[in-house]
Amino acid sequence: MTRGSKKRLSHEDELREALRSKGQFWTPEWVARFMAAYVLQDNPDRLLDPALGEGVFFRVSRDYAARRGFNLALFGCDIDPSVRGLAQRAGVAAADLQNFEVRDFVLNPPSRTFPAILANPPYIRHHRLPPAYKAALREFAREAMGIAPDGRAGLHVYFLIRTLQSLSPGGRLAYIVSADICEGVFADALWRWITSRFRLDAVVAFSTAAAPFPEVDTNALVLCIRNAEPRSEFDWVLCHRRDPLPLELFLSGKVFDKSESFEVRTRHLAEALQTGLSRSPSTADHGRYLLGDFARVMRGIATGDNDFFFLTSARAHELGIPDSLLVNAVGRTRDIQGDRFTANDLADLEKQGRPTRLFSINGYSLDQLPPPVITYLKSGEARGVPLKTLIRTRKPWYRMETRKVPPILFAYLGRRNARFIRNEANAVPLTCLLCVYPRADSPDFVERLWKVLSHPRTIANLRLVGKTYGGDAIKVEPRALERLPLPEDLVLAEGLEKKAAPRQASLNITAA
Repeated sequence: MTRGSKKRLSHEDELREALRSKGQFWTPEWVARFMAAYVLQDNPDRLLDPALGEGVFFRVSRDYAARRGFNLALFGCDIDPSVRGLAQRAGVAAADLQNFEVRDFVLNPPSRTFPAILANPPYIRHHRLPPAYKAALREFAREAMGIAPDGRAGLHVYFLIRTLQSLSPGGRLAYIVSADICEGVFADALWRWITSRFRLDAVVAFSTAAAPFPEVDTNALVLCIRNAEPRSEFDWVLCHRRDPLPLELFLSGKVFDKSESFEVRTRHLAEALQTGLSRSPSTADHGRYLLGDFARVMRGIATGDNDFFFLTSARAHELGIPDSLLVNAVGRTRDIQGDRFTANDLADLEKQGRPTRLFSINGYSLDQLPPPVITYLKSGEARGVPLKTLIRTRKPWYRMETRKVPPILFAYLGRRNARFIRNEANAVPLTCLLCVYPRADSPDFVERLWKVLSHPRTIANLRLVGKTYGGDAIKVEPRALERLPLPEDLVLAEGLEKKAAPRQASLNITAA
């Protein structure tokens, strides 16, 4: 594959991308069964599935109602008209689809409420939402909650708000969704609204062996919520096996013998929302100090087109780009093997053919640039680089973001390998890493802070502030990293307490 060429997607990748564009990931039947047992335990007369998909919730609900001997009318909707045929081919009877409607559930919901709702919402990340549609969603949420969620909320967040609004008094909702719904930047306001108006009965989390979507890089949760007076405690369930019957019995209020398929703990909302609903109750050391007391955090540089702006030294030399327009940079977390990144490491990456030079033209007009650089810029224009989403907002288009070289880097998305890295290579990171800027510049202070940050107890606290993904991966955003608790005894042992900045309200860890 040549530089700048488009990678050909396999058939499997194309199918996966098509699903992602619609946000469609089908609920396994074994999960749908225990979700149905929760919402149907009061023998309701009607049920809504607001994102019908293959119709698994209709199938298991019809079966549950038949076994219990009560009448149940099924209502459904979906924005995709093709799902009617999909559901029928999957076994949903035509009679059960008579109340199915093609509609946008969030912006054009049914006029009535429902005593039972089962939902697997479309999981569409915020950057895939058209701007006008995203603005309409945020306005809907603002009217519902009194405050618009952060712009990084995905469609599944707005779907949850609408499903809760669609619950009849006493009605039950079972909602399977990514764990980021209680870990993202929007989560605090969302869960304050939910837990002040609705009762969280239970949350079902899944061990790796029981993951409902093993091919998708996310952690799933099932939220069991009732339109009833809120309570401060709920049942937290960790599912170890794909065995629905014990969970059906538990979630429908039946008495049953202890099961090895799952474990249950009673948790307080404040603790669980601070720790994360997908995680076990926290035993981490919170301490009195936060990383933000000693440093500020920024994301790495977003080039908008790494193929054009991020080069090897050999390629830059071939193009005739002078060193004065190049900056040392690192573009992949895996390009840093240990917890120190040195000039020798940077040189080794060059020998391996990895790009390490960021093309950065700032403060120069075109007439000040050498002819080879102008030629290269024109080649970028011919390739359409200025039209790319991020780049077209820049004036001129080739203007690059700048960062002071951070003494400490943070690998913010990793599987059991999130770590703080001492940056001795005089390199700036791209968006694969976060920049940590200590509030004091002395090398001694930086080393002492890095020592505290690298301690296993500090690393363990990352779960208090990060978002979890499949395979035990953690992602921590800049503001969240500033809220990372540092064990007090480690801070005192390194003598850092005298350098702590006055605590800002934005750095407090709050629970909904």
